[in-house]
Amino acid sequence: MSRSPTTLARDAARRLARGREEASDGFRRETFTLPRLQARAKAREWFERYPKAAYATEIEFWRELPDDRIEFTMRRLPTAD
Repeated sequence: MSRSPTTLARDAARRLARGREEASDGFRRETFTLPRLQARAKAREWFERYPKAAYATEIEFWRELPDDRIEFTMRRLPTAD
């Protein structure tokens, strides 16, 4: 399933706008696009490395993509960095 150029441009614009808005909120974010099992492992890794209680770690956004891939954004506070 391919997406149209209009949809791709809209998604890119939304991500850029979100990055500008969130830059001043103090959270650090990283977006991943991985196969489902690797996405689960990466999320677990973040929660182990940056415990929710200390860093307010969470999965901020996620969506399913074709071929059983997951795009997701992890966010955390840089509390102890």
